Amino acid sequence: MRERIELRTAPHIVQGNSVERIMLHVVLALLPIAGFSVWQYGISAMALILTVTLTCVATERLMNHLMGTPNSLTDWSATITGLLLALTLPPAFPLWMAVIAAIAAIVLGKFLFGGIGNNIFNPALVGRAFVQAAFPVSISTWAPAFSSHRFSEFIPTTLTLPLMTPPDISVWAKQALDGFTGATPLARWKFENVLATPHDFLTGAVTASAGETSAILILLGGLYLAARRFLDWRIPVAVLLSAALTAWAFQLYNPVRFPDPLFVMLSGGLLIGAIFMATDMATSPVTPKGVWIYGALIGVVTVIIRYFGGLTEGVMYAILIGNALAPLIDQVTRPRVFGEIKVKKS
Repeated sequence: MRERIELRTAPHIVQGNSVERIMLHVVLALLPIAGFSVWQYGISAMALILTVTLTCVATERLMNHLMGTPNSLTDWSATITGLLLALTLPPAFPLWMAVIAAIAAIVLGKFLFGGIGNNIFNPALVGRAFVQAAFPVSISTWAPAFSSHRFSEFIPTTLTLPLMTPPDISVWAKQALDGFTGATPLARWKFENVLATPHDFLTGAVTASAGETSAILILLGGLYLAARRFLDWRIPVAVLLSAALTAWAFQLYNPVRFPDPLFVMLSGGLLIGAIFMATDMATSPVTPKGVWIYGALIGVVTVIIRYFGGLTEGVMYAILIGNALAPLIDQVTRPRVFGEIKVKKS
């Protein structure tokens, strides 16, 4: 009786993780952040998160049908795209515009390149960039956190009808919360030279996009995923460290004009971008040196856009630039194969 010997290539140790398992844990890490957003902004935030996520899921299923591909809803990627996209939008964002953002994220950011694993840009950021260009006023309209009637009524702009001008929420916002300025911490620093305190960022007592204010929950979610080895911890460390060092260098040059590194790391979408978006496996480098270069690039570009660009925030564009350069970074930093001889060009 002959024994059958099976020969396989490395790796020989299989951890047992699948795409579905990894994506599910990312969803679980995002749920506390989404829950805190609802606690901050009430039923408008809940409607925004549900609308964007369900639209992403429905669009994914429709694209599966139109392209004749297998049902990909079970891999949770559309759910993650919806959650991340909703958390990067203002809580006062009109729901019909949020639907357009979700459709753009799935169609342009994902299926245009062939589906999961083939996209070169983070789909959630593609959707966010689309509505940033299409609806610049609504994307920069903010609502106060912890208003007294956030669970009994919608923010006035939430239910704006399609193609209608959203109402001015400034009067409603000031009634909801005394002293509301309508500006994010980055905008107040850039245009008023007023800095928010670290306590404000850690407790969510600032004006920002739906998922950008819960710094503690974002960090805990990142630590959970890193501990389970569901993300490459080197990328967020490189992003935050490079942003902090760049901010520190500028502060040394002019401490009156430029804020401290802690403010830079906690403000805006840097934390959620570094932990949940820059680490997207399909759009980030895989080489050991490449992930450090990629993360450092995102951190530096974010600070440069914040300091010298016309926009108050630069995380979205920094990550998209990093996504575009990821293949080149991998190629340049590719380790030499054992036994490979480098041929000198004559």
